[in-house]
Amino acid sequence: MKNNDLLKTTKEYYDSPDADNFYHSIWGSEDIHIGIYESPDEDIFTASKRTVERMASMLPIHQGAKILDLGAGYGGAARYLASHFNCHVTCLNLSETENVRNEQKNALSGLLDQIEVLQGNFETIPFDDDHFDIVWSEEALLHSDDKTSVFEEVSRVLKKSGHFIFSDAMRTDYVQTDKLAPILERIHLKELGSVNRYRKLASKNGFQEVAVKEMPDQLTMHYSKVQKELNTQHNKLLKVCSEEYLNRMNEGLSHWINGGKNGHLNWGILLFRKV
Repeated sequence: MKNNDLLKTTKEYYDSPDADNFYHSIWGSEDIHIGIYESPDEDIFTASKRTVERMASMLPIHQGAKILDLGAGYGGAARYLASHFNCHVTCLNLSETENVRNEQKNALSGLLDQIEVLQGNFETIPFDDDHFDIVWSEEALLHSDDKTSVFEEVSRVLKKSGHFIFSDAMRTDYVQTDKLAPILERIHLKELGSVNRYRKLASKNGFQEVAVKEMPDQLTMHYSKVQKELNTQHNKLLKVCSEEYLNRMNEGLSHWINGGKNGHLNWGILLFRKV
């Protein structure tokens, strides 16, 4: 699939009522990323918020800092950062449906002056060079088939000594691509990133590694929790999602869970500094 076609397909998916209602219902209406669980009985909302808190704790965020959130979803991370650090966050996100929800939540939180929401993709970031102190992203890079351009763009818009932090669902470094075929087919990609792939892209684009925290078990835990909620709330979800969508989602979640259990998938938080 050509990159423009992939962007169109991804946008149409996240703009669809099925996807929007599912994610907004199951994830707790703030985040759409993998959570960090401290116990198996924790809910998705709590674990997802902990991911945001963990990532923020790794950064030197000063008052008034300019932060760019790539693939911001419903803007939960942006609201956390703006409210806790008195900084300015720009959300760059492909889905117009998610962006509307984001802006509504920002208004209710009294954060419209601190959070800007823009529709667009992160392979062509619409800002000047050396503009941001921090670039942030959660489970968004996996949707790009041009990760080289993503790193080039992030390096371009980051100030010197600025930080690039992201979490992502990845492949393990040595798994054969055919083992990932069901996952790649569902999300219309040729490949997933990996820790080594991201390290090489970072080094090539003027970044120094600060921290890499690999937590593959959290990926398996998270998608297992989502699948359990889907099945528990199936009848309730049918009021806002089609049965076809829920069946496909259930199948897709099984692929992610099996990939994690088989050691084919990885997840973690990666932090780099522009030198």
